[in-house]
Amino acid sequence: MTGPGYEPSPRYPAVGGAVSTGWDGPVAELPAAPLTLAVDGPATQDWARLAADVAASLRTRFARVEALDTATLLAPWEAVVERTTSAELPDDPDFARLAEGTLADLFDVRDHDGPPADGVLLVHGPGAALLPHDVLWYADRPKRYAEAEITGGTGRNLGQRTGAGTTRRLFYVDWPLLDRHRDALLADVDRWFDVQDPARPTSVDGATLRRTAADLAGRPFRTRPWFNSTSWGGHWAQQELGVHTDAPSTALGYELIAPESGVLLGDEPGAQVEIPFAAVVALHPAEVLGADVHARFGTSFPVRFDYLDTVGGGSLSVHCHPQPDYMASVFGWPYTQHETYYVMETAGGRSIYLGLHEDVDVEAFHAQAHAADHDGAPFDITDHVQEHPATAHQLYLVPAGTPHGSGEGNVVLEISATPYLYSLRFYDWLRRDAAGRQRPVHVEHAFRNLDTARQGKAVHEQLIQDARELRGGDAWSEELLGALPEMFFEVRRLVLDAGGTAPLRTGGSFHVWTVVEGAGAVFTAGAHTHRLAYAETLVVPASVGDYAVAAADGRTRLVQALVP
Repeated sequence: MTGPGYEPSPRYPAVGGAVSTGWDGPVAELPAAPLTLAVDGPATQDWARLAADVAASLRTRFARVEALDTATLLAPWEAVVERTTSAELPDDPDFARLAEGTLADLFDVRDHDGPPADGVLLVHGPGAALLPHDVLWYADRPKRYAEAEITGGTGRNLGQRTGAGTTRRLFYVDWPLLDRHRDALLADVDRWFDVQDPARPTSVDGATLRRTAADLAGRPFRTRPWFNSTSWGGHWAQQELGVHTDAPSTALGYELIAPESGVLLGDEPGAQVEIPFAAVVALHPAEVLGADVHARFGTSFPVRFDYLDTVGGGSLSVHCHPQPDYMASVFGWPYTQHETYYVMETAGGRSIYLGLHEDVDVEAFHAQAHAADHDGAPFDITDHVQEHPATAHQLYLVPAGTPHGSGEGNVVLEISATPYLYSLRFYDWLRRDAAGRQRPVHVEHAFRNLDTARQGKAVHEQLIQDARELRGGDAWSEELLGALPEMFFEVRRLVLDAGGTAPLRTGGSFHVWTVVEGAGAVFTAGAHTHRLAYAETLVVPASVGDYAVAAADGRTRLVQALVP
C-alpha cells in the first residue's frame, strides 16, 4: 500500500549561516593580498572551468591572479599506478582491494613559491590542501556524477592524464584515497562549495558546515535518495514514487548508502548545498553512531538501505558476498556484507532465490556456472539454489556466502551492511550489457566464498524467520523480524494502528527506519518533529535518546535496523 508525499529532495536548514550562490560573494570575504587560496575537491570534475571561473572572480578584486593546477604536481601516471599497488588483484578485471595510504602518496611536489605580493595564488585540484595555503575551499560533486562520467567514457581516474577511466579504479582506489583526504580536512575547511551546476555554485562557510553537521547529529534526518538504472531494472519507483521518470529504469534506489549519500542544506530548491552524509559521521561519529558502534566501526556508518526494483524488469543475478576473512584478506574491508531482503511489494508467483538445495552437488554447480560464463551455456539455477515464494512483508536473511537474488516483479528493501561493491555472481541469466557483451560473473570468487552449510531445511528455518513480538502498547507493537549470531545488526518492525504512538529509545546506537506500509509516520525527538512518508528512510542518531513514532493516518508499518 502506498501513501502520498515521497520527497526526493529533503532539505535541512543551514545553521547559523546562509547559502551563498556564485563565486563573487565568497571572493569578497577573502583576506587581503598576498594570499594563497587552495580549492580542493574530487578528481572527476571540470577543474579547468572551475579554476577559470574562480580566477575571473578573483581578478575583480586582486591586482594579480596566478594559478597552480595540482595535476602538474602529481607523479606520472605509471608511478601513480605503482604507488597504489596495494589495491591490485592480479588478473582480476572486476575487483580490487581498497587502496591503502593517502592522497599525499601520489604527489611528487608539495610546495610552491608563494603568492604574488599584490595578488592571489589559486591552487586548485585534488590535494590542493596539501600545499601551503591561507584559505581552504572544498568544491564538491556527489559521487554519482563521477560514476556516470566514468561509465560513459568521459571521466578519468585520479592522476590520469589521457584516456578513459575505469569504475574498478574509481571504486577501489580513487574513492578511498579521496574520502580519507576529505574527512581529514573537514575541521579546517573555510568554505564548502557544491558545484553540481558549475555555472551556479552554491556554498556555505566552514563554520556553518560544522554547526549544521552538529545539529544533524542530534536530530532525525534523511539523506538525499538517488535512483540508478541497470539491465535488470524495474519501474516501481517511477510509477509509485514519481522519481526519475525519464530514466530507463529505477533499479537501484539508494535511500541510505553511506559512502555515496548526501544531505541537502538550505531552505529553497534553487539555493541548496549537498554535503556528504559521510562528512556528518566523520565530524560527529560518536553522536551519530553511538560510542560502542564508533569504537567498532570507526567512522564507517555500517548499515545501508536501498531498493531493488525488478517490477517490469528482470531477475537479479544469483550471487553471494564475501565471507568475513576473505573480505578482509583479499578485498581489504574490515567487515563484510551481510544482507537482508524485506519484500515491500510483489505480485503472485514471484520468487526469492536463497540458499542451496539439500546435498547439493557443488562440483556440478561450479562446472555449469563456469560453462555459462565461458561458453554461454545456459543452465537452471534452481537445480542448485532454492527458489522461495516472494511473500510481501517477509524478511529473508542473507549472511555472507549465501547464494541469493530477487526474481522479477518484486520491490525489495535491501537492509545490509555497508560494503556494497563486492557482489560475487554465480549466474546472471546470460544477460548482455548495452554494448552486447555478456555481463561479467565472478565464478571463482563466488565459489571460494560459498557457504555450503546454508542448504536444505536449515535455509527456511534460519533465514526465513517468523516475526516475534518484543513489546507493545495501546495501538502499537514492536517485532523482531530477523537476527543471526554472525550478523552484527538486526531488523525489527513497528506496527502502528490509527492513533498509536510508540515510545522508543536509541540506547546508545543509531536507528534507521523506512515506512513500508501506510501513509506515513511522525517522529518526535525533543524539539524536532519529522514526518516520514511511504518508502522514505530516516536516520535517528544515537545521541537522540528518547523519541516517539506515531502513525500519520491509519495503520502503518515501519522497518528498523539497529546494531544492538
